[in-house]
Amino acid sequence: MSGKIAIIIPARYGSTRLPAKALIEVEGKPIIQYVWEKAKASKLANEVIIATDHEAILEACGKFGANAMMTSVEHKCGSDRIAEVAQKRPDIEYIINVQGDEPLITPESIDSCISALLTNEDADVSTLIRVIESEDELNNPNVVKCVKNLAGYAMYFSRSKIPYERNIENHEFYGHMGIYGYKRDALFKMTSLPQTSLEKTESLEQLRVLDNGMKIITAVVKDNAVGIDTAEDVERFKSKLLA
Repeated sequence: MSGKIAIIIPARYGSTRLPAKALIEVEGKPIIQYVWEKAKASKLANEVIIATDHEAILEACGKFGANAMMTSVEHKCGSDRIAEVAQKRPDIEYIINVQGDEPLITPESIDSCISALLTNEDADVSTLIRVIESEDELNNPNVVKCVKNLAGYAMYFSRSKIPYERNIENHEFYGHMGIYGYKRDALFKMTSLPQTSLEKTESLEQLRVLDNGMKIITAVVKDNAVGIDTAEDVERFKSKLLA
């Protein structure tokens, strides 16, 4: 497949649990800069754009040399924010949504998400999953679980432990990582559709994609790039950097 591939990083200023987290400095750099540096190291992407809703983030991005665009403050989710950028850039064919609060994501994982999208013609969307190795994570509703079919396509995502172990012990469980690759038309279709009952119930926007018959291809990676949602997450990130 040919076509321009852009990584778009949504970076919202407001956050219920950790306001302005994109600008929190760790070892002299804002968190958003760490994410941007990982995205810039991708071997498959042609361009990296930060999509924000606040002048302070735009200004910070300018200081470390990132290409950033202002977007509406009205967007309810990152997918809507990246869709606004894509609308303004008809030359972009493949859009990779890397969350602005995941500074531990690796360039290799980003490229795995891109490769999965490019090499699966039937896929509308790509995403990453990892093997869950602890019972605590399995029972944690903040760790989203994924069940995939034999071809690697996602069957369902849930905050619950899925599948239920009735007959087999030590089944391999997968946790979902919040990175998505979209074919251009699929992104616009997904963001134009209304929220579905399952999406609202689980508070997982990827269920809107599955509910509407669209296909999400998964790629299994070894990363565990936990996002930054709380002050405790910031401290964990600091400790990983200094380890």
